[in-house]
Amino acid sequence: MRKIVIAGNWKMYKTQTEAKAFLVDFLPQLTAQASEFGAAAQIILCAPFTTLPTLLGLAANAPTNLSIGAQNVHWADNGAFTGEIAAPMLVELGIKYVIVGHSERRQYFGETDATVNQRLKAAQKHGMTPILCVGESKQHRAAGETETWIASQLQNGLQDVDLTNLIIAYEPIWAIGTGDTCEAKEANRVIGKIRSQLNDRDLTIQYGGSVKSDNIDEIMAQPEIDGVLVGGASLDPEGFARIVNYRSL
Repeated sequence: MRKIVIAGNWKMYKTQTEAKAFLVDFLPQLTAQASEFGAAAQIILCAPFTTLPTLLGLAANAPTNLSIGAQNVHWADNGAFTGEIAAPMLVELGIKYVIVGHSERRQYFGETDATVNQRLKAAQKHGMTPILCVGESKQHRAAGETETWIASQLQNGLQDVDLTNLIIAYEPIWAIGTGDTCEAKEANRVIGKIRSQLNDRDLTIQYGGSVKSDNIDEIMAQPEIDGVLVGGASLDPEGFARIVNYRSL
């Protein structure tokens, strides 16, 4: 049975004060509706490093299916890597999930499949579950290279990675914050292709790309999609609560 995982990626948004205000608004909505709509889903808020202790403290008495996650992890346990964060630092806080290889890390900060692979293994070594992001650019899609590009990301990124402790998020880069939309059926098709390349058929595969409260029900109705990785829409407590409490069609 594949696990449903709904994750919010706050990117470089929210101070500690703003993060606290979010949870104050969000948690009552989660508690009120989870029993009817979203009880089986694992909910993860991947927040900036500075907000993690605050969120972990506030979430201590939240429903057990809510976890706080990080947005990146380095492959070394320590060292001269200014601006990076090590797995032991995250584990000490109580972090169990971490995003690895997000398209913005690849685009702006030189992330490669090789460094993604190292980060994945570091997270797993310390007991965290990484969320691996893969996806094609508009240029790759226009050239008909969607499947081959993603296959390459998987082949290079997953070497010696434990598939039983992994989540994959398919994020078509061309549909993130651009106004372009990847139709739910197309997202389902690509995720099916991803699943066909993996040995673990129970691995959770999310969709990420302009996920909003008005399209979540259609997305979650697709048979290959096991959850979503939400960007901008996860910043609003009411909107994210509606996503978390999606209604199965």
